[in-house]
Amino acid sequence: MDVPFWVWALTVGVIVGMLVFDLVGHVRTPHAPTLRESAIWSAVYVGIAIVFGFLVWWGWGAGFAGEYFAGYVTEKSLSVDNLFVFVLIMAAFGVPRELQQKVLLFGITFALVLRTVFILVGAAAIANFSWVFYLFGAILIYTAWVQARSGGHSDEEDFKENAVLRFARKRLRTTDEYHSDRMTVRLDGKRFLTPLAITLIAIGTADVIFAVDSIPAIFGLTQETYLVFAANAFSLLGLRQLFFLIDGLLDRLVYLAYGLAVILGFIGVKLVIHALHKNELPFVNGGEAVTVIPEVPITISLLVILATLVVTTVASLWRVRRDRREHVVAEAAAADPTALSAVDGAPVDDVPMSSGSDAERAGSVSAANPGRREH
Repeated sequence: MDVPFWVWALTVGVIVGMLVFDLVGHVRTPHAPTLRESAIWSAVYVGIAIVFGFLVWWGWGAGFAGEYFAGYVTEKSLSVDNLFVFVLIMAAFGVPRELQQKVLLFGITFALVLRTVFILVGAAAIANFSWVFYLFGAILIYTAWVQARSGGHSDEEDFKENAVLRFARKRLRTTDEYHSDRMTVRLDGKRFLTPLAITLIAIGTADVIFAVDSIPAIFGLTQETYLVFAANAFSLLGLRQLFFLIDGLLDRLVYLAYGLAVILGFIGVKLVIHALHKNELPFVNGGEAVTVIPEVPITISLLVILATLVVTTVASLWRVRRDRREHVVAEAAAADPTALSAVDGAPVDDVPMSSGSDAERAGSVSAANPGRREH
């Protein structure tokens, strides 16, 4: 895939422009976005990503467009999973809702810069060492196993501070309260970091872990550096809006971790097969290529990824609906055993909820969540 310098420059310029627009147009004045605002802008960013894919199709052919779309869908799916961790971090630091946009945008910007570095390093490694495909494949297969084993995060799990964050808290002066959207504040002649800055450190260090999953995954679908960069960038750009759009729906995706485990495992195996075809390791088949197993075409990869996400989403919503019904029936039976026959068999949406608190009712959904991914 021959990408002229001016195309690279234009793409980077558009992405930087979108980040600046986000900062100036949406985040400069702290506010909690409405559901309508989040939905509109999420659609805009997804639309831009789709248009870019068709431009790739027009300029370089359907094959490269398929690689881009497969990479974009995969990175978007991993980004949704990462939102679980963002929710934990926001809750742990008590970030006011009107400030969450700024935290997310700065975190996304840092993630984009970090992943660009990882992409360049990964591309250079692949160009010079074919055995890197074995390493990437092993990373993804191991990550898939961890995902499937843990099922993600438990509802009882709290955000656990990593070494970088503990060092920052211990060595840097910090305040206990927020000061609007300021990162630092001067008190008694001394400069202090606010909790907003500490939250950014937490999200930034989490981004490092996310990159370990996402970069090998995208290289398993395309080795074109331009497509890897574009798919990562466009998947991250709409993450802020997506956070507020599906904030209340995240706990309903109870099987997301298992779906991602299937996708990461599939791509990991795909990478190992590709590594065998490119094999140069002397202790594997005497350094000769192993072509017994054919490589997986990108069309099959895209279909597997999309089918897995559809099945995961449908199964998650069915599980939540079933558990909600069981919870309502159990409450009705406990309150009035004679009312059980009236409740049982009625559509879930028609069944009146108990007079308990919202938190108690939410428990019926939370209890369905077998957990989220640990980082």
